[in-house]
Amino acid sequence: MTEATKALVRQRAGFRCEYCRLHQDDSPLAALHIEHVRPRKHGGSDHESNLCLACIDCNLHKGANLTGIDPVTGAVTELFHPRSQRWEDHFFWAGIHLQGITAIGRTTIQVLCMNSDDQLDLRAAS
Repeated sequence: MTEATKALVRQRAGFRCEYCRLHQDDSPLAALHIEHVRPRKHGGSDHESNLCLACIDCNLHKGANLTGIDPVTGAVTELFHPRSQRWEDHFFWAGIHLQGITAIGRTTIQVLCMNSDDQLDLRAAS
């Protein structure tokens, strides 16, 4: 992956995690990661259309997952795809808590642990 591609991904995301929206300036421990939406393990490429910016928590929890279990319906559900879906269609803020509008939103929040104590503490401090 070239430095130009990395710069494009960071700028396109506005230096925010494309899952939980944590800004780079609010990430106390590490730089935000360039994340493969479809992991290489599952045939994903380094093309910019398969890359997004993710905080360390979201990236590590997502790992190679492409799906999860919707906590409401119990159905296997795809995770949010920042390149092909609009964040606002799947998530909304309830104070510092992230809520899912759709099965994709709910499942992504659960799999990525987007309302963990650490995430809530960071949001409360911002």
